Amino acid sequence: MTCLDCKHGIPEKGKVTVSFDKDNCTVVIKDVPAMVCPVCGAYYLDEAITEKVLELGNAAVKTGSEVEVIHLQAA
Repeated sequence: MTCLDCKHGIPEKGKVTVSFDKDNCTVVIKDVPAMVCPVCGAYYLDEAITEKVLELGNAAVKTGSEVEVIHLQAA
């Protein structure tokens, strides 16, 4: 698969940090397995990892934290 962003790189297995803001909470999730483009750095998460990231993010928002940093644990 060629990178959808830069159209030059071929994404390789790696780990990324995913961050997002929701309801005045900033969530940072580190060590997320992804396919990462070596040219532009764009990354792609598979469906199971995306589900896990959203689950962790929503749980952090529910606690009312302003900032939450999470290290994704491999299953």
